[in-house]
Amino acid sequence: MNRDLTVHDWVVAGVWLIAGLVATVLILLLLRWLGRHATRTRWSGDDVLVDGLRALVPVAAITGGAAAAAAALPLTGKVNHTVNQILTVLIMLAATITAARVIAGLVRAVAQSRSGVAGSATIFVNITRVLVLAIGCLVVLQTLGISIAPLLTALGVGGLAVALALQDTLANLFAGIHILASKTIQPGDYIRLTSGEEGYVVDINWRNTVVRNLSNNLVIIPNAQLSSTNMTNYSRPEQEMTLLVQVGVGYDSDLEHVERVTSEVVTEVMTEVEGAMPEHEPAIRFHTFGDSRISFTVILGVGEFSDQYRIKHEFIKRLHKRYHLEGIRIPSPARTVALQQNGVAIPPQRDGSLSIP
Repeated sequence: MNRDLTVHDWVVAGVWLIAGLVATVLILLLLRWLGRHATRTRWSGDDVLVDGLRALVPVAAITGGAAAAAAALPLTGKVNHTVNQILTVLIMLAATITAARVIAGLVRAVAQSRSGVAGSATIFVNITRVLVLAIGCLVVLQTLGISIAPLLTALGVGGLAVALALQDTLANLFAGIHILASKTIQPGDYIRLTSGEEGYVVDINWRNTVVRNLSNNLVIIPNAQLSSTNMTNYSRPEQEMTLLVQVGVGYDSDLEHVERVTSEVVTEVMTEVEGAMPEHEPAIRFHTFGDSRISFTVILGVGEFSDQYRIKHEFIKRLHKRYHLEGIRIPSPARTVALQQNGVAIPPQRDGSLSIP
């Protein structure tokens, strides 16, 4: 200390500290006002920026006031250097955490605003956050006078041992990156694996893929397993799909009449049932002379995979009711059984039953 502290020194230092606190309050009020306006915009990136500044500004304002207060005090060169280093490291850490939060938030906002990109996949967000934090920590160490070259060398050598110990984790990490980069699946897609698991992709993180099935349960699938298995993606290349319903009518039916009535029911379902495609044109294809019926396929348009159950349910109910009103018979399977006794055929009774003496 170059000289003794006086009351004037304490007053000046206190004024600077109070000025830092007042600046913090004023800037926070300004950021709150900006935050209300940011919520009204379509782009979510401005919300991320405002939230990031809310974490950085108080620390920066208070640290600036503390630095000005320290400069007003008659501190020795060593103490002044130490105080400046502590305040600088504090600012850099706050700036690093804020930058990680803002950049990760912007990555998430950009991903969610573009189709074909990982809308809610946290793997890219986590990688971005870790990279920013690592770079910030290295800069802080360099600022403190700690050489980072030996640290990087040690990390390079130790990375080999870590890679061997975390083979499964790294395999899942790179498998997840490959899945997202190749656009094989994205969050929101409905997939079905050959092993039987199926559902909507909720998230793809650094280790596994989370799938929510129709019973609202979560299925956790490791990324490496998902990338190496056969699966069907019902949301790509487009979400709309066709639903095939098998129907059969009796041989005594007028097929032109059957086709016309079925087309009317299809049109009614497509325009009235939620999840159907109103622009879908009725498609009916007769294909088989069965044992007791003429079979045909009705092709329905479905907006997405989970809509098919509701649409098929409504179609079968309405078709059965309409066939009943129109007198169109839907025969049940029938078999003719011929019995013989001592080489002589046994004739059926009038009621269709057999009498065996």
